[in-house]
Amino acid sequence: MYRTVATATTMGGVPTDNVDFVVTLDQVPRWSDAESRSSLEYENGDPSFSNSFFPDPLKSPEEESSRNGMVSRFPIDHEINSKIYLWRGQPWNLEVDAVVNSTNENLEEAHSSPGLHAAAGPGLAEECATLGGCRTGMAKVTNAYDLPARRVIHTVGPKYAVKYHTAAENALSHCYRSCLELLIENGLRSIAMGCIYTEAKNYPREPAAHVAIRTVRRLLEKQKDEITAVVFCTGTSSDTEIYKRLLPLYFPRDKHEEDVAISKLPADVGDENGETIIDERKIRIKPLPKKANPKPSETPDELPVSDVGLVRRNSSYLDTYLDPAFMSLIKDPDQRRQEQWEQTSQAQGGWNCAKLLGFGDLGGPPLSAAEEYSLHSRYISKANSLNLSEIAEMKIVYRGGVDSEGRPVMVVVGAHFLLRCLELERFVLYVVKEFEPLIQKPYTIVYLHSAASLQIQPDLGWMRRLQQILGRKHQRNLHAIYVLHPTFHLKATIFALQMFVDNVVWKKVIYVDRLLQLFRYVPREQLTIPDFVFQHDLEVNGGKGLIVDPRTKFVYHRP
Repeated sequence: MYRTVATATTMGGVPTDNVDFVVTLDQVPRWSDAESRSSLEYENGDPSFSNSFFPDPLKSPEEESSRNGMVSRFPIDHEINSKIYLWRGQPWNLEVDAVVNSTNENLEEAHSSPGLHAAAGPGLAEECATLGGCRTGMAKVTNAYDLPARRVIHTVGPKYAVKYHTAAENALSHCYRSCLELLIENGLRSIAMGCIYTEAKNYPREPAAHVAIRTVRRLLEKQKDEITAVVFCTGTSSDTEIYKRLLPLYFPRDKHEEDVAISKLPADVGDENGETIIDERKIRIKPLPKKANPKPSETPDELPVSDVGLVRRNSSYLDTYLDPAFMSLIKDPDQRRQEQWEQTSQAQGGWNCAKLLGFGDLGGPPLSAAEEYSLHSRYISKANSLNLSEIAEMKIVYRGGVDSEGRPVMVVVGAHFLLRCLELERFVLYVVKEFEPLIQKPYTIVYLHSAASLQIQPDLGWMRRLQQILGRKHQRNLHAIYVLHPTFHLKATIFALQMFVDNVVWKKVIYVDRLLQLFRYVPREQLTIPDFVFQHDLEVNGGKGLIVDPRTKFVYHRP
């Protein structure tokens, strides 16, 4: 399908938009090569690339290039420079191990980088649909199908707003770092990266280029043995000129460029990972005051020298010299939130209507949208790092098919919720992990309450906590909760949830007394239902409606 492009047509960075051509790395200008400086001066003879519009940092006055005793934050490193390429054109034509696709959270074809899916073929969209989406700042990998590359790494860039500049900058930095980390994890060594931002997300081009270049530089400083090539691909003359001006600041090729970079680099070039430094989040420890050395006669002979300080100073003495901001970082943030929850409940003087009615403690403080997002992100991170297979084997929560209108279905089996032998915190992590792919779009929950009244159930306080962890997207995209075989106690509990927890989510509950009614909303073939649910349905409804063949498990209507 592809032909190799002649070297002469690409050494100047000429775009090759025809997908019938393949460009190899030896045909792309290497940043460290001397000839690339002249070859990048004008691309395709386009006079719009004039450096008079974009000032060249290398043409600064001599007095500006003086070091003034300052040390370069990005010193010359020829080995790293040899891995950097700048190319005008789409990454899809490059013969590299991986190319980067800037997309949205649902990995949809319409929001992906232009031309990718047309070049890769329909198989790419089909595989993307199975990934369950991708969070902003994260990345996922797929096969490349008809592309000359081996893999496609998909990442989701952030939306930009001035008031959330730092958050957007760090999210964009995490995009580039996640792509490079995935490259290494998959045993790949070369990558082509377009600009990970879109006009729809309003990210300014030049600040975005600063983030991209410095993040790549910082990661290469740590992992340069694992990566052989990083190709910055630009699609417009403006982007090309921006990268030509900024690359010498982060990847200086000689002493002159290094000297100029000292005065031209922004004040904040991030930390060791390229992320923006936030002073409020730094760990600060006040210095201990100088004390006179204790007299030798006061030191017990039986104590070793290392233990003398323990006699003089206990922990409370040291605590007086520690910054409270540092001390607050010792505890897990979720543990601190739980303590805040309990303290607020105690401050309410003990009057709690829900608690008096036996529904549990609902006195915790409400969370803002930002707090819920942070809480949800921490739980997702924890869940992805743990093996929760023992929870999955209990079959309390599992995926079904789709409902009658094509929305995905999550099935919850109340009788399988064995509170006595279940660690609730691990169960919450499993629920958050399972629900994450579903809550990105409208979805449905089917709750099978059959025989669940025989088991001890968690109180409303726990339910409220779980709902906060799932976040507001879960509340917004939840279409309905179909409750099969509800009892009077369950209806009272749901009424209490509407009153004390959330009258938006819990008013979406639809009670279903028979399996036949449930199948009107969710087709039978879309659900995996335990056998005891059929038996319970026959017992509760007097044997009317459905008969289950115990041998074949076939369900049919009773005449």
